[in-house]
Amino acid sequence: MNHQFIQSVMIDWDRIGRNSYLRDIEAVEGLERLEFNRPITFFVGENGSGKSTMLEAIAIAAGFNPEGGTKNYCFSTYDSHSELCEAMKLVKGYRRPDWGYFLRAESFYNVATKEEEYADSRHPSAKFHERSHGESFMAIAQKYLKPNGLYLLDEPEAALSPQRQLTLLMEIYRCADKNSQFIIATHSPILLGIPGAELLSFDDGKIQTCEYRETDSYQVMEMFINNRKELLKNLIGVTE
Repeated sequence: MNHQFIQSVMIDWDRIGRNSYLRDIEAVEGLERLEFNRPITFFVGENGSGKSTMLEAIAIAAGFNPEGGTKNYCFSTYDSHSELCEAMKLVKGYRRPDWGYFLRAESFYNVATKEEEYADSRHPSAKFHERSHGESFMAIAQKYLKPNGLYLLDEPEAALSPQRQLTLLMEIYRCADKNSQFIIATHSPILLGIPGAELLSFDDGKIQTCEYRETDSYQVMEMFINNRKELLKNLIGVTE
């Protein structure tokens, strides 16, 4: 039985304009249904393959602010999201999340600013602007990742060192083990290594499951580590 909060998404292409750029994203164009069967789902693929566009639409359809935050955040500094969310229907399970968060690396500054404005005596600010970018991302994980929650994360590794990515991996796995659901777009070969996660590749013109070692993130990193000198020589003509 599927126990996920979001079990699938359905897209009505009649509600998307004929000239919409969404029709030029090969992996997304014509997609009618996408299933989520595991507590952790990763979207993987090259830049521009559509994974962040899909994640953003799911987050907005689920009730989150387009720029990120909890469902209590309601603001807009730049309206850049696509019309995909308006054509999307979420198929939800019988459970309801107690909490949730949408993290977008590219708009986190705006969310951090709004978090300070929303703060009061009962809900003091975490003062994300007074921390490094990486420390702020980890503070988000420690403050907002809780059991029985719904979390949509877009490139959460962007500000994190490899060590911090391992810490985030543990936080995600811990919460998923306590009935949370994660949908994550990432290039991190560290995060992609979480046991039991489903990996959905947006490459090759369609969305399809793939294995960890089949991802470009893993293969490129492995190639660089194991063949660094030869690769650098071929790329830039220089080695140590």
